[in-house]
Amino acid sequence: MSVVRNGWRAVGLVAAGGALAFAAAAQAQGRPVAIIGATVFDATGAAPHLANVVIQDGRIAEVGPGVKAPRGAVVIDAKGKALLPGFFDVHTHWTPAGDPRISPQIANAYIAAGVTTVNDFHQQPESFEPRRRWIASMASPHVNFVARMSTPGGHGADWADRATTKWVNSPQGARMEVKALVPYKPDFIKAFADGWRYGASADNTSMDEGTLSALVDEAHRNNLKVLTHTVTVDRGAIAGRAKVDVIAHSLQDREVDQATIEAIKAGGTAYAPTLAVYDPAKAGPAQSPEARRRSEQKFGYALHNVKALHDAGVTIALGTDAGMTGTPHGVSTLKELELLVRAGLTPSQALIAGTANSAKVLGELDDRGTIEKGKRADIVLIAGQPWSDIADVYKTDRVFVDGVQVHGPGTKLPAANGQASMPVIKAKGPLIDDFESARSSYDTLRMDDMDGGIDRTVQVAQVINRTATDHALSIAARMSAKDEANAGVIIPLSRGSVEPVDVRVFKGVRFDLRGDGQAYDLGVNTQNGRWIAEVASGSEWRTVEVPFSALSRTSGRGAGTGPWTGDDVLEITIDGGRPAGEKMWLEIDNVSFY
Repeated sequence: MSVVRNGWRAVGLVAAGGALAFAAAAQAQGRPVAIIGATVFDATGAAPHLANVVIQDGRIAEVGPGVKAPRGAVVIDAKGKALLPGFFDVHTHWTPAGDPRISPQIANAYIAAGVTTVNDFHQQPESFEPRRRWIASMASPHVNFVARMSTPGGHGADWADRATTKWVNSPQGARMEVKALVPYKPDFIKAFADGWRYGASADNTSMDEGTLSALVDEAHRNNLKVLTHTVTVDRGAIAGRAKVDVIAHSLQDREVDQATIEAIKAGGTAYAPTLAVYDPAKAGPAQSPEARRRSEQKFGYALHNVKALHDAGVTIALGTDAGMTGTPHGVSTLKELELLVRAGLTPSQALIAGTANSAKVLGELDDRGTIEKGKRADIVLIAGQPWSDIADVYKTDRVFVDGVQVHGPGTKLPAANGQASMPVIKAKGPLIDDFESARSSYDTLRMDDMDGGIDRTVQVAQVINRTATDHALSIAARMSAKDEANAGVIIPLSRGSVEPVDVRVFKGVRFDLRGDGQAYDLGVNTQNGRWIAEVASGSEWRTVEVPFSALSRTSGRGAGTGPWTGDDVLEITIDGGRPAGEKMWLEIDNVSFY
């Protein structure tokens, strides 16, 4: 029993993918696990009941009061404890600041909290394949990788490049970009459909209904579900009419009206309110009295709307926006369960939201989300009765992913769970990019490198003929109206810029350049910050050599600490800044190490 999407299996279900690589090694010993005497909350709607559960080959082999432990089984005495399906979190960001190095710490936090399936909304599709490989080496929840789409300058695109967040502003554009994402094998798509930045600025960037509808339709044609950043009542109705699968935030500008409720129900749209990220009581920057008042008012609307939608029959799932300020991974999922109860759900209803309902809205209920024979053995043992007191969810005793214990007495995690970084890889060679193909010589996708914000520098980068047989990259830009306007190119050294590359066999970076006669910056982005050196240009081609010893650590974007090492390089950048509104051009060729 496995979940198959678009001809590939979701991470965690491939023989060498997800947590299963670690699980396979443990299961090779062939010993079943028998959990004896637990009070089972199976999330099917049945009342908690005493039962024994046998796990074999990563699945629940038997469940019932009369089930016996097989000969040779590892027996766990669970008398007085609760056994539940592992929790889901359908909205997380494996971050801060997009730093992929913290994946082991994030995985550890989730499994310690009994969270066994999550969606990651943060990384560019180019990173999916190497991150799937890395997560396969550690004990981890199952991670669904979610591709991102927004409007130009919209929420989620105001800081990200077009590789991280696709920019769409028409039905035709939405269909085209969904198709462009399919080769990356995303598990889902997230659409930043609502440009209302929680009332902090004007709504200039919401996705229109026609574009959102086309995006959802094309995603469904490709067997991909769509979750949306939707935070206002009016946009909630649009999400319903567009047949969005899950609204992955709270509607919080006012109380939801009956027409919106009916639109959401008619669209078959579920609701994951991410109350944890909005909780005014959470840790975060100090707020003015007026800002605090607005925050509490919006949170009041959010709580009310969860109950109203639940009572109307809308499926409630669990998401948190973990990774955002004051919303830590793992424990925020448990906090969300408490907040769902505060909103008016019973503890049992909240537990089902965080298990079976979340599995259902992701299309994974046939595989996991309940404790039933044949289901994946993603389960959590709790020293309490959370269906009576939801706060008991914090009393995690043991956690199993794919039938392997990943938290609790006697657990021994793989070495990868203690690593500070993805394994370092060697540089593929001196040539980084000669612009003779769509991808770099390191088989990576070069990206535009302009400033962020709603008003962004307009940049056009294209490969042009340098001679009849040679090509170069041409960049032309009009700077945005800000003090630090910027334009340029990023050349990753690994897909998604997540695997650190050792370049210590080289002395520096060499490239051909011509431009508008002003200065540009060569940048080297590393896991420990950004390094730059200023280079001059002229209207004629010249070869520039920048030794690593000439690089200086920047005090601005990407600043870090410590000396240059050369064994943790992620990207090479060539860019320039000009005064607001001015134009800039440059041409680049034959970027290489020397």
